[in-house]
Amino acid sequence: MKSTPQHLLESLSHIAPMDEEAMSLFLDSAQQQIVKKDDYLLQEGHRCHYIWFIETGACRAFYDNGKKETNTTFYFENTFFTNLNSLRNNVSSAYNIQAIEGTTLWRWHKDELSRLYGISPGIVLFGRQWLEHLLIAQETHNDWLKKNNPEERYQSILTHHPELIQRVSLTQLSSYLGISRETLSRIRRRIQ
Repeated sequence: MKSTPQHLLESLSHIAPMDEEAMSLFLDSAQQQIVKKDDYLLQEGHRCHYIWFIETGACRAFYDNGKKETNTTFYFENTFFTNLNSLRNNVSSAYNIQAIEGTTLWRWHKDELSRLYGISPGIVLFGRQWLEHLLIAQETHNDWLKKNNPEERYQSILTHHPELIQRVSLTQLSSYLGISRETLSRIRRRIQ
């Protein structure tokens, strides 16, 4: 088994415990990828071929209609992510994934994952459990957007996700909250 960061091993175990053989197969198929700030992992219109795990750094998912960017998700250390629709259905991505800091990742190609699924029930279980995590996170995020007004969303970020305040630009954060940067500035003044 190649030298792997401890937090990757812990994240894998948290999602679905794998026996030693499955863990070795999974980790041996990983490739390390190092990207600079503003590098794209995936661009709109291209097909997604990987799942990623962030060892260090941060990325964002966003739509760009040419006039405005809409940030939908931020990914930080110890997170697995992908564009599931593009990866699974072999279709073009509707959005971009970009590094917002210098980032070190581990990645798995979808063809290699398919091969591993065919030989390891432990990796199949990991894939199923990871998919459930992704869907729960998406559902939770959608509920959060619908149930909370912008000030409540910002307060929730302060309480539960302070890394967003520390590591994401105000423009990106306001887009994520679904408000203008000016509105976010007014909310921040009221709360502080």
